[in-house]
Amino acid sequence: MDLDMRVVIVLAPVAIAAGWALFNIGAAALRQVQSFLNKEA
Repeated sequence: MDLDMRVVIVLAPVAIAAGWALFNIGAAALRQVQSFLNKEA
């Protein structure tokens, strides 16, 4: 099953951007959760 290279070329930047956004949001979310847990203790 061979993917058409045009599909890969179009979707690659979208996938990279989505991964980068999730990486940044995930890091901020982890800091927020850790801050919340530290305030509780």
